[in-house]
Amino acid sequence: MSVLFSETRAAAPVDTTAGENPEILAAGGILTVDLAALRANYKLIADALSPTRAAAVVKADAYGLGADKVAPQFYAAGCRDFFVAHLGEALKLQPHIGKDAVIYVLNGLQPQTEKLCADNNIIPVLNSLEQLRNWAALGKTGNRKLPALLQLDTGMSRLGLSEQELKELLADISLLDGIDVKFIISHLASADNVQSPQNHAQLERMQAALKLLPHYAVAFSNSGGSFMERGYHFDLARPGIALYGGAPQENAPNPMQPVVSLQARVIQCRTVPAHTLVGYGGSYETQGETRIATIAVGYADGWPRHLSNKGAAYYGAVRLPIIGRVSMDSITLDVSALPAGTLKLGSLVELIGAHQSLEQVAQDAGTISYEILTSLGNRYHRNYINDILA
Repeated sequence: MSVLFSETRAAAPVDTTAGENPEILAAGGILTVDLAALRANYKLIADALSPTRAAAVVKADAYGLGADKVAPQFYAAGCRDFFVAHLGEALKLQPHIGKDAVIYVLNGLQPQTEKLCADNNIIPVLNSLEQLRNWAALGKTGNRKLPALLQLDTGMSRLGLSEQELKELLADISLLDGIDVKFIISHLASADNVQSPQNHAQLERMQAALKLLPHYAVAFSNSGGSFMERGYHFDLARPGIALYGGAPQENAPNPMQPVVSLQARVIQCRTVPAHTLVGYGGSYETQGETRIATIAVGYADGWPRHLSNKGAAYYGAVRLPIIGRVSMDSITLDVSALPAGTLKLGSLVELIGAHQSLEQVAQDAGTISYEILTSLGNRYHRNYINDILA
């Protein structure tokens, strides 16, 4: 499995809270976002895709990292195309990027929001004939052609015109008269697995559909597709998870720089005898004398409950297993591998960083890196570093 962070062993952290800002100490953990890594990741993908244009997907508040902080960094790196999921996200994003940037709404529009979208120069993705007709009708009322992206379902069965809807459109192509189609788009369902036959099947369906439509530019590839052969690239790619340091493809070296690190504060340390039950439901029983540290992060902070009794934190290179259930606001760790007294009130342990990648956490939790990243809550102190715009 590809790893998100270098295996270089960091020096043991210094455990002192002296001189720290009380506002930082007041949080249960510190989430650090490396903005230079974000810019570098965008440039790496843009260079790999060239001459295809590279967009940036900043939906879900830039994968949980703060679109108001993240999107300007992509803009500074040369990005002018931004994708979000909802119109509300697009409206919030606009003040944070240049006026020459374009924002696209992947989920399209709900009825009666078309005018709001058009008045703000935001471009919707039209995923159905209903959305298409609604958008075209607004254009006709103003005697103008409104820009949009037209999505085709090439095999994911999620969004986009079905084969039947495409046939209906082709039977009456005048439905597009009131629309300025900027791109025909679709979405690769298995681009993280280069060997999946679904990739080629979707490409073939896209190519077949394009032969039936007027000539339009095409946007097809996501993060995984950006590193596939050039036949998948077309005119615009829209990478997402790779920009944030996630591995774009399975079972391959991760070319992206790590963006996120996460540390949690120790609330309390104790030593308990053998056969002591730990946590809700007494799901863990100590087998010998055990030193336990409780940290101030839980599932309310996005740390999965599925990591109960199987995940870990790190202190330097020392793995500290999670024992007992992950609680809403706290987690208990077996810290017996550390010398007594190493951890104390206010000490920091690593949850994501040099010794534990985002992908490793996701694997332990039985999920994907996207879910871990987008679930990180708002109770952490957020530390944005290497901001060239500050």
